[in-house]
Amino acid sequence: MEYTALYRRFRPRTFSEIVGQEHITTTLKNQVIADRVGHAYLFTGCRGCGKTTSAKVLSRAVNCLNPKDGEPCNECSICKAALEGSLTDIVEMDAASNNSVDDIRAIRDEVNFLPTVAKYRVYIIDEVHMLSPGAFNALLKTLEEPPKHVKFILATTEPQKLPATILSRCQRFDFKKISEENIAKNLEKICLECNTPYSEGALNLIAELSEGAMRDALSILERCSQAEDNNITEEKVKELVGIPKLEYVSGILKAILDYDVETSLNITNTIILEGKDLNNFLWEIVKYARDIMIFKTTKTASNIYSEEDKKVINTLSEKVEKDRLLNIIYTLSDLENELKWSSQKNIIFQVGIMRLCSKENMTLGERIEAIEQKLASGNLTFAKTNANMDRKVQTQSTTSKQNVDNVVAKPKTTSAKSEDFWINVINTLKEERKAMLYSNLANTKAILLDDMTVGIEFLNGLTSFGKAVIERPENMNELRRLVSLECKKDMRIKIIDANDKKSSEQNENKLDLGIDINYIDG
Repeated sequence: MEYTALYRRFRPRTFSEIVGQEHITTTLKNQVIADRVGHAYLFTGCRGCGKTTSAKVLSRAVNCLNPKDGEPCNECSICKAALEGSLTDIVEMDAASNNSVDDIRAIRDEVNFLPTVAKYRVYIIDEVHMLSPGAFNALLKTLEEPPKHVKFILATTEPQKLPATILSRCQRFDFKKISEENIAKNLEKICLECNTPYSEGALNLIAELSEGAMRDALSILERCSQAEDNNITEEKVKELVGIPKLEYVSGILKAILDYDVETSLNITNTIILEGKDLNNFLWEIVKYARDIMIFKTTKTASNIYSEEDKKVINTLSEKVEKDRLLNIIYTLSDLENELKWSSQKNIIFQVGIMRLCSKENMTLGERIEAIEQKLASGNLTFAKTNANMDRKVQTQSTTSKQNVDNVVAKPKTTSAKSEDFWINVINTLKEERKAMLYSNLANTKAILLDDMTVGIEFLNGLTSFGKAVIERPENMNELRRLVSLECKKDMRIKIIDANDKKSSEQNENKLDLGIDINYIDG
């Protein structure tokens, strides 16, 4: 016996079997019952949500010899022929491969002939947005005023690509994404019918991965059911789909929260060696961070997590603030954009994770908490001043007084104005989606060195990778252009590494938290 794919084998045959689209199927059934079926329909929605299935059911319902409450009986000769694909009065056409003017002209010529055995000749045109402009124009008149024995059902995932003239001639029905709960219930029913062992967590995971598309869910289920032991488990689903283990996802997020660079790199290397897709891994980290935020807010977690997993989520949610989670999610989203255009995905991914693990990204709340912990423990280390400290302070005071005139005479290198225009430059880079340039300039400030030069100071130091990105000719030209626009005159750009400006005195009096403290013995 020939094998049939699950999504074809379990394709709904009546409106009542279509899952999650009751707002549409009820209306269509009522139209069939009242014999008020329109001449042209447009079914829109995401992939695998039931558009083509509904079109097939409607084409049988309007032609059925014994309809029951607006449903096709699927027993009469018309319904059986339609199900077998031998009924010539129901024509299914894929516009992706039949999108020329000649294809539509052939339909326009055919509609003048009466149906052979059915009551109506029904044309189902799938992916209709793929038709050429000429084909749309050839369809217009026929679609507006077709013969009484002709019905058109158009289906598309991208209705915005259809001309307004086509949209205005159709009854439009927007199909929703199917809820995860409905998908999981349908998968459970299919597993029971096929005598396939399963775990509830596996079905919930498949439902989440399908993103509202029943066909995608059935395709994943079919791949899992064809394994050796025929038992559908969460581990098998993750292995077949290519999702890294949850322990890797939670482990790397924990390393990020703990600023543990070594652990994060070890996990990243393991993922790369196992051949997992980095985009999938990145998506899993973002989703996990989102789930932690939801748990932190509502104290509820998705059903795909076990009790042990929920305990880990609870632990992580208690050690991080919402602002930090938001920053992680946004940074990972920018990293995803960088990966799309990079030829060295492994390097870009590793650098991005290392950047998240850097303590330079500590939020203000975390810095204050760290200081409070140091103060409470009494483990503060101050730099002892020498016997000449008092004399040094007096000298500094005298020098400061002598330089008052110079300070007044010379303009400050930084000003509110310079800070304002630099914020505008950074925001412009973000809006123009220049992710690489924006991410490397996020923690910088502008310094007006003179009337013709603007210095870009990297407060946390400049890495070799960041320097290579900034000094690319196209990036330097873009920065110079934006700065010149803000300053309303042609300006030069100079890169300044803050680490090179630190004096030996600052290094001597530095607390290990990165805060300078001047301590003077009384």
